[in-house]
Amino acid sequence: MKTVLIIEDNLEIRENTGEILELTGFNVLSADNGRYGIDLAMDVIPDVILCDIMMPGIDGYEVIRQLKSNPITASIPFIYLTASGEKSEVKLAMDMGACGYIRKPFDVDELVNLIHTYTP
Repeated sequence: MKTVLIIEDNLEIRENTGEILELTGFNVLSADNGRYGIDLAMDVIPDVILCDIMMPGIDGYEVIRQLKSNPITASIPFIYLTASGEKSEVKLAMDMGACGYIRKPFDVDELVNLIHTYTP
């Protein structure tokens, strides 16, 4: 079973996304902030990370920067799940090493297919 780490500060979105993914057959872990998400990613080494960009404290850009700079977590596929769809933000996310970018509200099939695309 593939493990998905969701890093999202919004409780409702975090819980709903986790529930959808569990019903689709994934093992789901979640973090309510960037710092805890980074720590959890280093401890568990999930198959894929879904991360919001705009979060208090450590935002999604800092999360990916720290994880991609660590050899232990650098190869984990990283997908941004965010409300923003500005072209400049999408480009920055991809330049930083994200393999995907999905806007909220998202299509469940699109999210699941993207996860399957980037997980072994």
